[in-house]
Amino acid sequence: MRLAFRQRILLILICLGAVPTAAAIVGWALTVRSTTPAAGALRAIEDVGASGRTLLQTLDSTKLTRAERRALDDHASKLNHALGQFQRAAAFSRYYYAGLGLVVLLVGAAFLYASIRLGGHLSRQLSRPIEELIGWTGHIRRLEPLPAARPGRGAPEFEALRTALREMADALDRGRARALEAERLRAFRETARRVAHEMRNPLTPIRLAVAQLGRSASPGQQDAIEVLTTESERLEQLAREFTEFGRLPEGPAAPVDLGELLSELARTSVPPSMKVRLALDPSLPVLLGHYDPLHRAFTNIVRNAVEACDAEGEIELSARPEDGGVRVEVRDHGPGVPADLLPRLFDPYVTARRGGTGLGLAMAKQTVEMHRGAIAVEETPGGGATFVVRLRGRA
Repeated sequence: MRLAFRQRILLILICLGAVPTAAAIVGWALTVRSTTPAAGALRAIEDVGASGRTLLQTLDSTKLTRAERRALDDHASKLNHALGQFQRAAAFSRYYYAGLGLVVLLVGAAFLYASIRLGGHLSRQLSRPIEELIGWTGHIRRLEPLPAARPGRGAPEFEALRTALREMADALDRGRARALEAERLRAFRETARRVAHEMRNPLTPIRLAVAQLGRSASPGQQDAIEVLTTESERLEQLAREFTEFGRLPEGPAAPVDLGELLSELARTSVPPSMKVRLALDPSLPVLLGHYDPLHRAFTNIVRNAVEACDAEGEIELSARPEDGGVRVEVRDHGPGVPADLLPRLFDPYVTARRGGTGLGLAMAKQTVEMHRGAIAVEETPGGGATFVVRLRGRA
């Protein structure tokens, strides 16, 4: 049966702690055995002492001189003293090494217990974060959100890895969202191009027929002719908007002066019934881009602000440098953007204006993103909407 990852790490760590401990205990036991007096040597020394005593008892001390008897007594005394010391040393050695062995065994057991506990702690510190990160890769593979941030477990490197995985998951989500948005816009552009083509085919003969009818129509038919002319012109404008949405900028990028562009829009795209407040930073950089698409994009944004205010009141146009690019704000004081429309405001065919096509802001967003920018809408203090456009120019 295959052990789990945590169990394998625990076994390895315990072996790393237990094997050296066992080897040290065995080595110590062998060393003690080699330095402890052997039982055979002790027995031999005791036999020598016994034979010496027997020799002293068999000698006829009466035939020895006084000096010889004194030397013999001195030898017997030293022999007995030496045997006593050797016996006491042997007994002490046995108790000493037995106690030392017990201490070593206790220390070894404590060390082994500490190795097991430390191995368990280290295995948890290693296995739990790794298993958690493996689970995160599964969430990323299944396109599921990662779990909420919790207090980090394990070494600081695991926290850095968690942060990197979260950043990678966010980048993947953004990449998928951009890919889906690009595919959706491509489908919208293709649909718009085909609709514009199909609309223009019958519009030309219709307008020719209306013009011919207008030349021979009676005064009572002129009202109907005017309705036909107005509606055909509206369809022609709608076809042009479809065409513009389905067409990408062509040709090389060129320098674009946004200050001049906004000044022109303030003069030509805002009706006389409205007041325009223009705030342009003199240090605005010149962007590299396509003038006509940018002009159409800002025209659509300004026209949206004008229509939101019913061509009354005041709008503000401002531009200033920001992070190597330009930040443009178009602010109105109308009713603002409905909350339910806000998430889809820049989607094609989404509009709150009656009779609108829902392509103006979608085309503006498309142009801004082609110039490595972003567009967003914020609430104007006091009421209204503020469109914020950040541009960096085309690469």
